[in-house]
Amino acid sequence: MDKFFKQKYCDRCGSDLKLGRIMSMFNEDCICMDCKDKETEDPKYKEARDAEAREVKKGNYNFKGIGK
Repeated sequence: MDKFFKQKYCDRCGSDLKLGRIMSMFNEDCICMDCKDKETEDPKYKEARDAEAREVKKGNYNFKGIGK
């Protein structure tokens, strides 16, 4: 099973992931929903989200992100 699903704590803040998890738009961090909310406020979030969408349309489901 993928590390993403086994991971217990957020890569950013260390919070428990029992309440939910998501992959960062900027990199391969597994983050909690609070960190996701903070991430969406980043000025480069739209750029990261759009880059991810372009890659998925090309069939790349393992995009590493634009970096942070």
